[in-house]
Amino acid sequence: MPLTDVQTAILELIAERIEAEGVPPSQTEIARAFGFKSVRAAQYHLEALEAAGAIERLPGKARGLRLLQAPVRAQPALPLVPPVEDDAVRLPVLGRVAAGQPIGAGNEGFDAGGEATVVLDRHLFHPTPDYLLRVQGDSMRDEAILDGDLIGVRRTRDARHGQVVIARVDGEITVKVLHFGSEGLRLVPRNPAHPPIEVAEDQDFAIEGLFCGLLRPAR
Repeated sequence: MPLTDVQTAILELIAERIEAEGVPPSQTEIARAFGFKSVRAAQYHLEALEAAGAIERLPGKARGLRLLQAPVRAQPALPLVPPVEDDAVRLPVLGRVAAGQPIGAGNEGFDAGGEATVVLDRHLFHPTPDYLLRVQGDSMRDEAILDGDLIGVRRTRDARHGQVVIARVDGEITVKVLHFGSEGLRLVPRNPAHPPIEVAEDQDFAIEGLFCGLLRPAR
């Protein structure tokens, strides 16, 4: 069975680490590098790599991975809409979302309109998102959401206290932690350098969706 793009990228990471450091990455490091929300997602892809004969997993060792097959990067796809595999999902990148003060509204409230449509492994996210947004700013730094990241967003109007949400405030979009308290409704950053956004009762406010994972481009 051919490897997915994500599995090929993981194989490349393993090869690079072994060449540079003499040891493969741990499952935790793989999960962190690819923005997986849990180590189980990394385990899933390692199992697939082992089944394909690309690696051997050595039981009882923290970094028990042996490379059996050099990674081969597939040729870039033509700019046509590719078929979506069972474990893949096609997601539009709608634009940017502020992880700082809300950015001004653009197309349907998202700045920059649509950038692209990408096909990703659905195991990268939980739950499966409806679209991606590119983060601008560092107010969610301590939630490991950084400037330039692509975040998956699940469309919903409902959210609970403490969840990371994409919210609309007076026509502007931001990503923050939703907080209900005695002082009212607030959108709280995860960086002490940024103040919370206090949402007044007379403001136009809506939940646009829930954060459900991220992708981090190479830096």
